[in-house]
Parts: sequence; structure tokens; C-alpha cells
Amino acid sequence: MGKKRIIAETGAGQHGVASATVAARFGFPCVVYMGATDVARQSPNVFRMKLLGAEVRPVTAGHGTLKDAMNEALRDWVTNVEDTYYLIGTAAGPHPYP
Repeated sequence: MGKKRIIAETGAGQHGVASATVAARFGFPCVVYMGATDVARQSPNVFRMKLLGAEVRPVTAGHGTLKDAMNEALRDWVTNVEDTYYLIGTAAGPHPYP
């Protein structure tokens, strides 16, 4: 696929930890987008992601929740689509679907 970077979004942090683990195993940089509200609530998982070498980017736009983190991850991905793999961790789709 030719991708050299992994990005992900997470709410509670489990998907962020899993993404950071995969990236660390294969030597890829990893950026995890997480709502600022969730960063404050899930500090143990934020610590684990950072320990694994991921960059955690708190999202303050909107309400600082998972939806906003997903929007930021999508913005990153469409800007860097050539070398970035978006490891999506949330069921998402157009209205009226989740």
C-alpha cells in the first residue's frame, strides 16, 4: 500500500492503544486524535499511547468529543492520503446511519 504513517481516532482510548501498538511494532509514526474531554477522562490510556510512541492530539474543536476527533482525523487523512493510513475505529456513516 505504500503507507508510512498511521492515524486513528479514539474515544475511551482502547483503539488508540491498539493503533499505537501496531505502529510501534512495525516502526511507523502514529498520530491519535482524541477529544479533549476524553483525554482528561482517559489519562491511563493516553499514557499508554504515549509510552508506545504515539502522538496524541487533543481536539478542542466543537465539543471536544469523539465526533470532533474523527473530523480532525479525516482532515489529516485527506491532506496526507498518499502516505497515511487511517485506521478507523468507529462505526461511521452518512445520516441516518451511525
